[in-house]
Amino acid sequence: MRSTFMGLETSKRGLYTQQSALYTTGHNISNANTIGYSRQRVNMQATQGYPGTGINAPMTQGHIGTGVEAGSIQRVRDQFIDRQFRQETTKLGYWGAKTDAISQMEDIMAEPSEYGLNKAFDDFYKSLQDISTNSQNASARKVALERAAHLADSFNYINSQLKEVQGNLKNEINVETDAINSILRQLAEINDQIQKVEPNGYLPNDLYDERDNLIDKLSGYLPIEIDYTKSGGNALGIAEGSVVIKLKGSGTTLVQGNKVAQLQAQGKNLDNDGNIDGNTNGPFSKDLTKFQAFTGFGVSNLVSVQDAKKLDPTNDFNGQISVDDLAIGGGKMISLAHSYGYEKNGSTLPQGDYPNSLQELSKLADAFVYAFNKIHSAGYQLNSNQHGTDFFEIDADGKVTVKITDPSQIAASTEPNEEGNGKLAIILSNLKTTSLSDLTEIKLNNTAGDKVILEFAKDNVADLEGATTQSFYQGLVGKIGVNGSEADKMAYNAATIQLTVSNNRASVSSVSLDEEMTNMIMFQQAYNASARMVTVVDETLDKIINGMGRVGI
Repeated sequence: MRSTFMGLETSKRGLYTQQSALYTTGHNISNANTIGYSRQRVNMQATQGYPGTGINAPMTQGHIGTGVEAGSIQRVRDQFIDRQFRQETTKLGYWGAKTDAISQMEDIMAEPSEYGLNKAFDDFYKSLQDISTNSQNASARKVALERAAHLADSFNYINSQLKEVQGNLKNEINVETDAINSILRQLAEINDQIQKVEPNGYLPNDLYDERDNLIDKLSGYLPIEIDYTKSGGNALGIAEGSVVIKLKGSGTTLVQGNKVAQLQAQGKNLDNDGNIDGNTNGPFSKDLTKFQAFTGFGVSNLVSVQDAKKLDPTNDFNGQISVDDLAIGGGKMISLAHSYGYEKNGSTLPQGDYPNSLQELSKLADAFVYAFNKIHSAGYQLNSNQHGTDFFEIDADGKVTVKITDPSQIAASTEPNEEGNGKLAIILSNLKTTSLSDLTEIKLNNTAGDKVILEFAKDNVADLEGATTQSFYQGLVGKIGVNGSEADKMAYNAATIQLTVSNNRASVSSVSLDEEMTNMIMFQQAYNASARMVTVVDETLDKIINGMGRVGI
């Protein structure tokens, strides 16, 4: 005979299970605005029916249900969408950092404008033309010196500002490396907590969310691969286990269980000629003015979180993640390296947006100063038989200065002691439209009608590749503009796709207050119905106990 009190147990189970569902609904509602929170649900399942199996099992008219239980409380998450989101986050991390770096470069160049290097060239050449029409005019000569000083200042301003931003990028590489290490340590700590909870048969959903948020952040810095190691003990089948994080491509393990590796940004110094010193490779210097070509990351062995904070910067980073390893999947760190400057196989000079622009600017300054000084030295100073001297000079740091200080020292004449001769000033001003790379000689007419030939050393101007000074600079600005436009478009595309994937993820995992309110009413009514069933069973038992077997009383 079945138990008369069986209905009470069935209804009690209903009460407890609906109560758990209500609590979970309240938890969802409370975290509706929590970033990264995944809504949770109670997986309800019917308890084992009555009677059970066995020789002595009673015979009944059917298999009677015994109620419901909360099998588990699971968060709603789609790992496929998570992987998509992280892939797009890695791309956005690369192009977002690229956009910022090139945008700063465009602001420094400020072309076209009334204050850029191109305008400084125009003004200087125009002042030389003014001298050619009136070579004895002191005012015109003073203006030419001022315009020359402005041209030199324009070169120096662009050079110094590019190096300053480059130093900021170097600092950002160091700062973001520290941020990556912090994320890796936090992931290892969360893994440790999860490994302690799951074997007891629980699902630490909030820890899962916290871990996924950190993985999302990490994917913006580095291209990573995610895997999971199941926990032992009484862990549920749907328990996620501890995460294993590897660098995509190289397969370097960064996090495994409660063990973590740490990264160290590394670079090679430059020699006195600006070439990469192949014998020097170590931690990135904190000195923002000291340039180092980024070579990748040093990697420590897998250690505990406590030991990770005590690693020796000079001895414990023996592994290596190269620039090529980082470039496989993108991310912010390789983007910073591509902007700041890095070592590329087979190249003796640093490669990257800023090193390339500085090298191109240096080529332009060297070729212009050489050609201008060469021509200027062939002429004669005002009403004098003295040849001109070097007009500009460049020091070891690439700083351009005007060497002459007296306006009368401007050699505008092709003849000594010839008043009013401004022919050389015309030749100097014609450098605006002259291809320095094709320039081999300058012919100066003298009074006898002969030709004085001024020969050029091709090696000093060949780097301009057939361009004039201004067209070479315009090409440099145009290249930066094209790269900036590409970065903007790619960043926009990556952000758009990431937003689409994020919306898809939100449709699966985020909390909908309308849905939770509906669930709350549904679970409340189910709770009320289970409570009513307790009352019905109680009344039934009361009738059986107190109302039956009373005949004759």
